[in-house]
Amino acid sequence: MPVRHRLDLRGVACPLSWAKTKVALAELAPRDLLEIALDDPRGVRDLPRAAEAEGHQVIATHAGDAGWVIVIEN
Repeated sequence: MPVRHRLDLRGVACPLSWAKTKVALAELAPRDLLEIALDDPRGVRDLPRAAEAEGHQVIATHAGDAGWVIVIEN
């Protein structure tokens, strides 16, 4: 059963947000989910593209209370 992990990247600008996401994804088991909180509009645009280019699946992207939330399957 997949496990959901959370990563708070509010206040972290892109491309550093992608670098931190990539490290977090490398530590997850296959099919685990990573829920990322972001407040950088550039990161919201670029992070899903970078994740998909690396072979991950973006499950959801939606606006949250303090920015956006992106859910990626490893």
